[in-house]
Amino acid sequence: MKPSRSQWADFSLLLVTLVWGSTFVIVKWAIEDLPPLPFLAIRFALAFISLLPFLYFQKAHISKGTLLKGVALGCLLFSGYAWQTVGLQYTTASNAGFITGLSVVFVPALVALTTRKFPSPGLILGILSALVGLALLSLGDQFQLNKGDLMVLFCALSFALHIFFVGRYAPQTNATVLASAQILTVSVLSGIFSIFLPQSTMHFSTNVWVALLVTAIPATSLAFFAQSKMQQFTTATHTALIFSMEPVFAAFSAFFLAGEILTPKALLGAGLVLVGMLISEFTGSVAESP
Repeated sequence: MKPSRSQWADFSLLLVTLVWGSTFVIVKWAIEDLPPLPFLAIRFALAFISLLPFLYFQKAHISKGTLLKGVALGCLLFSGYAWQTVGLQYTTASNAGFITGLSVVFVPALVALTTRKFPSPGLILGILSALVGLALLSLGDQFQLNKGDLMVLFCALSFALHIFFVGRYAPQTNATVLASAQILTVSVLSGIFSIFLPQSTMHFSTNVWVALLVTAIPATSLAFFAQSKMQQFTTATHTALIFSMEPVFAAFSAFFLAGEILTPKALLGAGLVLVGMLISEFTGSVAESP
């Protein structure tokens, strides 16, 4: 049976998630030498530059409305990265990983609030499976709340809103223009906050340059173009569930690149996230249209 457009879209977004998760270790090494905000400013600037030739050929589609939508999405995207970066100073990486993954719950909640329709039972089962999997994958034996967790909660909400509004804007706008506008917005905001907030010493090491080159195009310009294009054909809830695979891919990349051990509990968690995504894929959503 020939795959539908929505299945191709979901597969493309899964590839995006694979890229994001696989670059997690590389970025972690890089920000030891270059603080997160300057890193984001340069990463997204390089990504925007890589899109300029494509943007030139799509200049007929540049409009005030599309640019404003791209800027709004860029603000949400920057908010997610910024809250996560600040929150990580006050909470554990495991707490942050789990709370960030709560966007898998926030997105269908936003859809339900705006459409007054609830997800199908199969989709709810997929969400719960992914949520339990994220808890097993990310959390330690104790989950102790602290002020950093509230900051990361704002991060999760920002990412959820980004996914939700990409789903709303993508069918009405050109993917290249929409991706370019939000990428440039993140770069500019990261640069501004880098200037006004105290930063540690910046060292452009080999790790930094490798991470910038790897993340700028495949993990930024291509990834956000793919999201802007493919969310025309799939739902925001499916997208959130697919993106919940990022910590799974990050865990496996940490195992292969950094030798980090995957515990049986983490493997079970990864399996439940995968099951949740597959349940979502094959049961679908009766309440949400792409």
